[in-house]
Amino acid sequence: MEESDKLAAFEKKIGFRFKDRRYLLQALTHSSYANERKIRKIPDNERLEFLGDAVLELVASHDIFLKNPAMSEGEMSKLRASLVCEPALAYCAREISLGRYLFLGKGEMAMGGAERDSILSDAFEAVIGAIYLDSGFTNAKEFILKYALNDAETKKLFYDSKTILQEIVQAKGQGKVRYEIIEESGPDHSKCFVVKAISLDGLETMGKGKTKKAAEQQAAYKAILSLRTQEE
Repeated sequence: MEESDKLAAFEKKIGFRFKDRRYLLQALTHSSYANERKIRKIPDNERLEFLGDAVLELVASHDIFLKNPAMSEGEMSKLRASLVCEPALAYCAREISLGRYLFLGKGEMAMGGAERDSILSDAFEAVIGAIYLDSGFTNAKEFILKYALNDAETKKLFYDSKTILQEIVQAKGQGKVRYEIIEESGPDHSKCFVVKAISLDGLETMGKGKTKKAAEQQAAYKAILSLRTQEE
């Protein structure tokens, strides 16, 4: 797909037309792609990610504050964290097929970068930053409310799946969930952990992440989904 066609397709996907597509191009450009094309001096999306993160946090804070008048500061902070954490934003990115529209270097593409949580969540925040620069706060807020702050119950699971799973298991009288490291690979600066979550009823689920905690959370999340399916 040609560059202009990819940008137009993404605009159609999210229902927003940029006044200046250079902002969108930058938002969708990963550093690996920019580095491979040094002659063109393409800016990557890291600066827009920084801006988008700030806009997202403000909109999320305001929305939570208005919708939850009885919620304490600590509870609001926890809810906000669950909505803007990396796995939740990667989930949002997948909902709009963001990975299909990213410009990635050949090596990153070959390693599955278009489906990596860190790349997807960063790009999602960069898109927010791009909309903010292109058309202002109101349009960025509309995008966030539509694509980031919806389906809060599902996104809460991404943030604290281990605690939620433990509560479910204990309610069933099944004791404590165990987590076992199955695999650890990669250099120190880019580790990959594979973890198995095991409960006393024989349920086993696998999770993968850049840290042990992230892998455990993913394994716990999969276990919760499995338990919910069994109850349906």
